[in-house]
Formats: sequence, structure tokens, C-alpha cells
Amino acid sequence: MVRAAAAARGFEDRMSFRVELVRLRQIRLPLVQPFETSFGRTSERRIVLVEAVAGDVSGWGEVTAGEHPFYNEEWTESAWLILRDYAVPRVLGREIAAAADVSPLLKQIRGHRMARGGLEAAIWDLEARLFERPLWRHIGGVNREIQCGVSIGIQPTVADLLRKIEAELAAGYQRIKVKIRPGWDIQVLAEVRREFPGIRLMADANCAYTLADTEHLRRLDEFNLMMLEQPLGHDEIIDHAELQSKMLTPICLDEAIRTAHHADQAIRMRACKIINIKLGRVGGFAEARRVHAVAAKAGAPVWCGGMLEAGIGRAHNVALSTLAGFILPGDVSASKRYWKRDITRPPIDITPKGTIAVSDEPGFGYEIDADFVRSITEREEIFAR
Repeated sequence: MVRAAAAARGFEDRMSFRVELVRLRQIRLPLVQPFETSFGRTSERRIVLVEAVAGDVSGWGEVTAGEHPFYNEEWTESAWLILRDYAVPRVLGREIAAAADVSPLLKQIRGHRMARGGLEAAIWDLEARLFERPLWRHIGGVNREIQCGVSIGIQPTVADLLRKIEAELAAGYQRIKVKIRPGWDIQVLAEVRREFPGIRLMADANCAYTLADTEHLRRLDEFNLMMLEQPLGHDEIIDHAELQSKMLTPICLDEAIRTAHHADQAIRMRACKIINIKLGRVGGFAEARRVHAVAAKAGAPVWCGGMLEAGIGRAHNVALSTLAGFILPGDVSASKRYWKRDITRPPIDITPKGTIAVSDEPGFGYEIDADFVRSITEREEIFAR
């Protein structure tokens, strides 16, 4: 069926295709409620969407960079400029043998992985649609259903946090992640554990501590956490190795892992026991699959982190989470936790048991709500050849 569908469009099973048009859109989408971490508070998202077109088929990507260069060096404005001036010209009008070949085309651009990853993801989606194949199968996924957890930002009070956890558990989520920072950590987690002694619980520091805080962080061992995510600097692997040697709680690295090489270094140095793979942070599906392969070879579990994505990025995260090594619940939660109205239809939702069943529709499996996207678009630019 796949071969026949591709042949009907004039493609072979290992077809090449030409990206004839790329459209960039910047949308503004308010969150249902603010989300706070150790590096800031977000009330609305300004997101760059990428549409890549071949013939009458479009593939879609989402740039996961934040509004400010706080999580990493990228932000919405920088992503637009990198795409416009550097990334799009490297693929536009070019004969592409496979979506996996896009990452090398963009490699000359140093850093800016979220911008590059938004374009690369759009072309993976485009290729899957040309084959009339679900994206999750196209990238090598095997899991037809993924486990879901939630990430809960820093709350005004501990009582507010406990109420939110209770609501998320009632919704079916299988794992709770609590954001922490100095002054919002030990006592908060102690209260959470007293109230919910048996839940799967983890803490995420988003680089808020240093190695000088080792004795303080060792106190987290008493809470039986699944993991402590990225406690130290965004570019620290050596210091994480020293911290992990002094803690029982498994360390999970997020910001520090941008490539498969970083993953290999971190695992060999015993800087972490778990890796969070974010599609944008590593630059797209090609590098995400390489990170996944490194972790699988070492027997290190991985899971999919979130960046307050709208529906396109969330659907890509669902696809990524179907790879075999994603054995821990990720941050791929329901659209309604973040948006009054999402940009894809139907909105992504979870089952009562806290899972998402993947779609067998071509590409990332959901329909673009085109009218809504147009209504929230702040700027748009089209590149054609």
C-alpha cells in the first residue's frame, strides 16, 4: 500500500523529493495558566511554525525555543532569523534523498538546534506523508501507546501544589514531576511525599544548583525519587559525574545533552543514569534517534521532555516516544493542560490509564486547525523556488 501510494505520486519507495516552498509562521498562544521554573515564568507562548511543501503535500514542524534565551541560547526571534537566513536556504529547492539527510545539510550552522530541528521535523513529517505512512512508524517507533506523566511548575504555596498533584493523579497521569529551586525543594518534597507516599515522583531543577550544594542535594535521597533532573549547569557533565557519585537518587540529564556524543560522554563518565531527550534541544529526529541508540546500547532508559509545545510539537513528541528505549513516562500530556484551544484537531488527550494511543494517519497523525492558526498568526514569510 505504501509503495503503491508513493508510486501514484511519482515516487519510488526510496524516493527523492524537492522542498519547493517553506512557510514560516509565528503564532501567539496564551497558556491556560502560567508555568514557572527556576529560570522564569511563562504566561503565553510565541511559537514559530514551519511548513515544508513538496507538490501538493505539506509537512509541519514546530520550533520549541522559548520567548527568551533562558533555557538555552535560543529564543523565538533568533529562531526566525536562523531559519530565514541560514536554514531554509540550505534545503529550499534541493533534491532530498531522505529526511535523514537534512540534518547534515544544516550542520554548518553552529548551535541553534531548536531552529534547525523545527525545519528538520517538518521535512520528516513531509516525507512520512509522501509515503502515506504514520510518522511514528517512519522514524522506527514500535510502541502503539505511550506512558504519560506531567510537569508541574513552581506554585504559590505547597497547598496549591498538593491540590494540583491530586488533580493530575485523578486524571490518570502515571508520573509527577515537580519543579524545584533553592528555597523550594526539601520541605516541598517532604510535604509531597507525606501526602502521596507511593507515587512515581521526580524533581527537576533546571540547572538551579552548583556542586557546592552537594550536601543539600543529598537530602533528596530520602524521598525515593525516580530521578533528579539537571540539578547543575546546562553545560556541566564533569560536575554531574561527581554529584552522581555522592547521591543514591539517579541523575537525569536534560540541558547538558545536545548530541549523541554528549550522551556517550555522560554515560561513560557516570554523570547520569537516565537521559531526557527533547526533539528541539538535540536538533530533530535524526540526532534524537542517535541519542536514543547510544542510551539503548548502554542500557540507560530515556524519556521525552516537553517545552510547552503546541499541537504540532506535541504530536512530534508522541511519535518520538514510540521508540523502544522510551520506557519511562514522559512530559507528553494532554493539550488541555496548556491550551484553551490547540492548533491541531482533535486535541491530544490521554486515556483514563494515563497513556496516549498513537494515530495511524499519515504524518504526525493530527489535522492542522488552519483557520485558528491564521487567526493567531503574528507574522508570516514564504520562501519558494
